[in-house]
Amino acid sequence: MVKALYELFGIEGDFLYLIAIVAAVLAVVLPLLIAVAFSVYFDRKIWAAVQLRRGPNVVGPFGLLQSFADGLKLFLKETIIPAGANKVIFLIAPMITFTLALISWAVIPFDEGMAIADLNVGIIYILAISSLGVYGIIMSGWASNSRYAFLGALRSAAQMVSYEVSIGFVLVCVLIAAGSLNLSDIVEAQAGSVLNWYFIPFFPIFIIFFISALAETNRPPFDLPEAEAELVAGYQVEYSSMAFALFFLGEYANILLMSAVMAILFFGGWHAPLPFLEFIPGFIWLFIKIAFGFWLFAMVKAFVPRYRYDQLMRLGWKVFLPLSLFFVVFYAAIFVYGGFLPTNG
Repeated sequence: MVKALYELFGIEGDFLYLIAIVAAVLAVVLPLLIAVAFSVYFDRKIWAAVQLRRGPNVVGPFGLLQSFADGLKLFLKETIIPAGANKVIFLIAPMITFTLALISWAVIPFDEGMAIADLNVGIIYILAISSLGVYGIIMSGWASNSRYAFLGALRSAAQMVSYEVSIGFVLVCVLIAAGSLNLSDIVEAQAGSVLNWYFIPFFPIFIIFFISALAETNRPPFDLPEAEAELVAGYQVEYSSMAFALFFLGEYANILLMSAVMAILFFGGWHAPLPFLEFIPGFIWLFIKIAFGFWLFAMVKAFVPRYRYDQLMRLGWKVFLPLSLFFVVFYAAIFVYGGFLPTNG
């Protein structure tokens, strides 16, 4: 994407290349922030529909501007810092969470050649950035000088580490099939039709990935780090104003990121489900698949009750870890002895 924008200028220069980089970043970040605002709205609408309520319906047509009104309200509120808090870390923590949620999108291919950075190790980049996300939560819990916040931060650290292991083994299965760590190559390996998409042969590990993604993003039924019934609001309990808003935006940006990764790994990325539909731009197909992934996240929040913390840990270590290890060996054996190994690796 950066190279294409740079070539539009028609002349060379370091300053123009810098402008192209900034333009590419803005072309991804601005729509993403708008998408996050509307995803909050649709999350509330889906939840309301399941419970036979109306949901947000006052601000703007059909309540579409509710998220923007909430953002303005938070922006105008006073930022309250607890007297015993470590002020610097207290304020840096939400910034880290929000920033890490954004920079993961740098390697997401929205269409062929349409990524800020088309890294050959794109999937490793996403894993690395997502594993750093726990630091923002730990820092917020420790800096708040509150037992509720600190307990929520400790829960989050254990939870995210536990389910990242399962996600890692799931990715190994997909990488064996695609023969590449590059996200664009993984999408191209699923070209043709819906029958080539990986969710069909890898359906069991798709289920493991989806449930692990719920835990990785602290979504119900795995929202134990901010369980309002026990910890008031967990690691967020002392936050208000824009600091709280940054946590909120980071959470939904991560949900959309996991939906995008799910679309790329299992649903063919920007490819149409049938060849005669390829005339529709690829980024529209990716958007539809991300919206479907978000709908799955929202529906789980609506009707699945919250787990106890011991159940959460048992599911991660005693169920998903052995299962994902088994499927790595199982699929590797099929590809090696069945002669299905890709030749583009």
